[in-house]
Amino acid sequence: MRIALVTDAWQPQVNGVVRTLNTTLHYLGLAGHTVKAISPLDFRTIPCPTYPSIRLALFPGRRLRKMLATFKPEAIHIATEGPLGQAARRYCISRKLPFTTSFHTQFPEYIRLRVPIPVAWTYALLRRFHSAAVRTMVPTPTQRDKLVGWGFHNLRLWSRGVDVEVFNPDDPVAYDLPHPIAIYMGRVAVEKNIEAFLDLPGIPTKLVIGEGPDLERLRSRYPDCHFLGPKFGRDLARHLAGGDVFVFPSRTDTFGLVLLEAMACGLPVAAYPVQGPVDIVTQGETGFLSEDLGQAVAMASGLSREACIALARRYSWASCTADFAGYLAPFGDTRTMPGKPDSATGSGATLERTS
Repeated sequence: MRIALVTDAWQPQVNGVVRTLNTTLHYLGLAGHTVKAISPLDFRTIPCPTYPSIRLALFPGRRLRKMLATFKPEAIHIATEGPLGQAARRYCISRKLPFTTSFHTQFPEYIRLRVPIPVAWTYALLRRFHSAAVRTMVPTPTQRDKLVGWGFHNLRLWSRGVDVEVFNPDDPVAYDLPHPIAIYMGRVAVEKNIEAFLDLPGIPTKLVIGEGPDLERLRSRYPDCHFLGPKFGRDLARHLAGGDVFVFPSRTDTFGLVLLEAMACGLPVAAYPVQGPVDIVTQGETGFLSEDLGQAVAMASGLSREACIALARRYSWASCTADFAGYLAPFGDTRTMPGKPDSATGSGATLERTS
């Protein structure tokens, strides 16, 4: 199948959405599909307000139409709700073409942290955007149930995986620092609530791996914490494996791909009992969830590294990508007519299929 994937989130951004889309495209190719990613790299862009490292396509409609006409896709998936996503949506609606979408980021909550716009207003806009799709893919049961509460329909579970060839406990970095070592890895931005981690007392060593708009501010405010900047691939995995506990202070992530990557490297997770962690972490076995983040760190430290690795290895990108392909809406397929919202269609299973 010829698949066009339209996304406003793409390289050189470093985040879970970009990693998810890149990996999915890779596995779609392995399955024999021909995929074209249409991203801001193909257009003139401007920096996103309050987040200049994110580039937004400027008036993408005409060029996007030409790209789709040249590629001649058999299915279109719109991954994001930005300028490119909006242009692709208009393209499909004007031509009566079925399309699918996915919900990756809790934009209403993120926007509310930056400007005083009511969350309900933003959810109303997103609901309208996704309502025209045959199906909207969401990463967890918790996210699905939340969106149902906001009036979204035709939701399907599309989970995530982890590349255990990259993320594993082999050859860990030997930190010359006091143990236990608590690590945060991810985007360094206000919506990640990193200060809840950095403010915790009684942790001998705190490491932050990643970059983002708040990096310099936090580095200046917390001189006793270690900010390592961005790491990638096996270098990232080695730095994770050298720690003792992974601290995930975010309350707004839809999944938290970094949770799987940290567990695959042997780190138990300390987090709040919110969407993402509650869908992935096994309480008292691969991590500890508590509204008292300090207690979560204390309880997670010392949990079985082997249990964390075993859980992470059950999550397969091949299986997740097969789910993704199965949810697409090929042109001319009578099954692409929108149906009733349900929670049974599409298990969203992350386990590698066996037969």
